[in-house]
Amino acid sequence: MSGPLFKPLRHLPFWIGLWVLAVLGVVAVCLLPPPPLPPLPENGDKAEHLIAYFLLAASAVQLFRRGRALAAVGLALVAMGVCIEFAQGALTDTRSADPFDALANTVGVAVGLAMAFTPLRDLLLRLQPRRDAERKQ
Repeated sequence: MSGPLFKPLRHLPFWIGLWVLAVLGVVAVCLLPPPPLPPLPENGDKAEHLIAYFLLAASAVQLFRRGRALAAVGLALVAMGVCIEFAQGALTDTRSADPFDALANTVGVAVGLAMAFTPLRDLLLRLQPRRDAERKQ
């Protein structure tokens, strides 16, 4: 693989750290006992799975360059979602494995990665102040 993996963002370590924290947060929320909340409608949690993985993938689009790096991140997120489902069934007494949760995770990743083909793909880059403007000040 040649060329940089990440987009030329200012404060890149901060953004990567924030994304990694989000990934770890999703893992933790999925493996810890669920909080005592009113029950969701049947299969209502699928929207939560889709949104969480959409946000992780769409955030990755902001950080990683298109191509192999972004594809690898997408595959890793899908694998993470599948592994979490296995872990919920094997390692917890308060959660259960659900293949439809893994499917919702995968759809969320796919929709999030599709952001790479929209004008929003460089939103974080566009929010940075231009270097020329900084030099004039």
